[in-house]
Amino acid sequence: MHIAVTLFCLFGITSAVSANPILRKLDSELRFQYVQDDATGQHHLADFWMSLSDLNEAARYVPDAQNIYHLFTRQNPTVSHPLVINNEALLGVSSYSNNRRTIVLLHGWLDNALSPFNNVLVPAILQAEDANVIVVDWSAGAGSINYATAMANTITSADSVARFINWLNRISGTMPVQYHIIGHGLGGHKAGIVGRRVDGTITYITEVDENLRFTALDPSMLGWINHSDRFQPTDALYTEVIHTNAGVNGYVAELGDVDFYPNGGELMPGCESHACDHARSYFYMAESIISGGFTGTQCTSYLTAILQTCSILPGRLQMGGLQPKIGSSGVYLLFTNAAPPFSLG
Repeated sequence: MHIAVTLFCLFGITSAVSANPILRKLDSELRFQYVQDDATGQHHLADFWMSLSDLNEAARYVPDAQNIYHLFTRQNPTVSHPLVINNEALLGVSSYSNNRRTIVLLHGWLDNALSPFNNVLVPAILQAEDANVIVVDWSAGAGSINYATAMANTITSADSVARFINWLNRISGTMPVQYHIIGHGLGGHKAGIVGRRVDGTITYITEVDENLRFTALDPSMLGWINHSDRFQPTDALYTEVIHTNAGVNGYVAELGDVDFYPNGGELMPGCESHACDHARSYFYMAESIISGGFTGTQCTSYLTAILQTCSILPGRLQMGGLQPKIGSSGVYLLFTNAAPPFSLG
């Protein structure tokens, strides 16, 4: 009887494992790691092995139907006009104008349209420029507590955002050179994928932590170190990354044409948590949009930026802002105040 029970238990375990096989491992050999979300800064124990059940969960996310696009302009700075792909009627009654630049905001993991990332950046952008600001709510994909699923959804959602932009451009006559994409956390890598998928070249992309400008704000590190879809300098005519939690929640090495490491990329003045550090990227970005501050000193590598030993090269460059610094490249170090105004000049 004992043998029969043992065999039955082993059969049950084997069946459970085979019913949910591991499809691939992410960057680390460690299966379970704590990851901080982009919404509240809470830590979650994440499974870094992609299983069949993860893939099945990701397959239930249909971004073309579930992504919501919120348009803000100076005509409607606080209440959005919703836009839906292939719905010309909604676009026609909105405040969208093809004579303005269009800035697209992409939030991170477990976040949504009401995130601090969007609440900080939307008013700053509209204060500085009469632009179309489109907040992409992809919380249906980013809201999975399973990090492997959220990573998979980052890619499919990026494809969908690119389709939305291509449709919007065809209908409105807007050109890719009029775009600036800004992403935070998982949204940082997502911004790069969008830039690759759009018909034509976006000027400026900013990742916070070309003729599509791309800014990546403290882009995520875990799961992306060897990922083929991670943020790349060629994703736009000009790509910029602001690292404020490097090596923890944010990517540590260079990713863009220009990479800024405020305060060495970690331990932001006035912060007492990694969550605060991670969020500082979009606060710095917002202030740079309004004031144009934050002058960086060029470094020989990201290691010298992290060690704060950048004193050899003469280069200086302004961090952030809404105008792409096309032709600029390199790594830059700068220091900030502990409270607003954060810029030292």
